[in-house]
Amino acid sequence: MAVLDLTTQEISNLTAEDVAHLAVRLEQDDYGDPFEALRDWHLLRAIAFQRQELVQPYRYLLDIETFDEA
Repeated sequence: MAVLDLTTQEISNLTAEDVAHLAVRLEQDDYGDPFEALRDWHLLRAIAFQRQELVQPYRYLLDIETFDEA
């Protein structure tokens, strides 16, 4: 199954260990091509939208910054 083809149900079944393995791959950044890294990054982002509690320790990998519009 392609990473980007995960359904909402499949993401809801991911464990903290699954997300930790994904984060390790992203941290090591040892991919054969940049598209592999991008797929993992998009997966982590999709998980963050649906299961924030699993991604919280790895938010720094998403480069999400809060902006003050004031």
